[in-house]
Amino acid sequence: MTSTPSTQAQTGSVKTATPAAEFSHRLAQVAETVETFLVERLGPEIGPGEIARPPRLMDAMRHAVLGGGKRLRPFLAIETARMLGGSEAAALAAGAGVELVHCYSLVHDDLPAMDDDDMRRGKPTVHKAYDEATAILVGDALQTLAFEIVADPTWQPDARIRADLVLGLARASGLGGMVGGQLLDLTAEGRFGAANMDVDDTLRMQAMKTGAILAFSVEAGAIVGGADAGQRAALLRYGLALGQAFQIADDILDREASPEAMGKATGKDKDAGKATLVDRLGLDGARAECDRLVGVCEDAVAPWGEGARTLRDAARFTVARKT
Repeated sequence: MTSTPSTQAQTGSVKTATPAAEFSHRLAQVAETVETFLVERLGPEIGPGEIARPPRLMDAMRHAVLGGGKRLRPFLAIETARMLGGSEAAALAAGAGVELVHCYSLVHDDLPAMDDDDMRRGKPTVHKAYDEATAILVGDALQTLAFEIVADPTWQPDARIRADLVLGLARASGLGGMVGGQLLDLTAEGRFGAANMDVDDTLRMQAMKTGAILAFSVEAGAIVGGADAGQRAALLRYGLALGQAFQIADDILDREASPEAMGKATGKDKDAGKATLVDRLGLDGARAECDRLVGVCEDAVAPWGEGARTLRDAARFTVARKT
């Protein structure tokens, strides 16, 4: 991504800011870049191999994806690739693919058969703004669009790298990752009979439902950046710890934050009997576990020294965020 003079001036102006402020500035910059990329991908123009783009479906897809979210997943892909000297354009495409998978999962999670939520990111969920059938199709379309973007040679000419990205995203989002984790989450609610989940069961469920996709975001950047096996293993440790910390922080926010701040209903996890580490460890214990996981993240990227500063800041941001 090429910096314009105005961007360079803005970046220079935050050098004396606190690390948290500088990180937030960088996160916002990347979020804007990701938003622009997604707007272009979700336009009305018919793409190669397409017959038509139904307007209602496109409108609902834009409702689900645009104008909200921190874009942490593509941020992690881009910043990891940048740290390794990889192509930021290729990392942007890979990260956008991960973000679309994340958005599809939110659309389906919000459905009455799942979490039955009315609000997401401060606006009506897709099935409320449109209808359930449209929401299901939106999720389906976002998932396939995600893989189309990741597999597109426009962004990554190396077929081996594209195949590695597609395989990794499929594994992180599928049976043994996000989708399987959602099933375990429903199981923990007692949907399919009595369920008794201990701490290890809860950690496994959260690692699949939330952690796998966040960890792959980092791994995608490592793949684009040409990381060797040892580097990928270290970055995977970082990503898995970050994903776990993110979910615990989410569970804490569900107990303590207001619906206005979160842009969605809060307290529903406890009401639904969902398995969380807050239930298992208490709020103080959950916060202590977040702090421990930040330490794991920092240790994992220590070999990169100052080059990994943004990834270290991302770990701290994950547990300190208020939304």
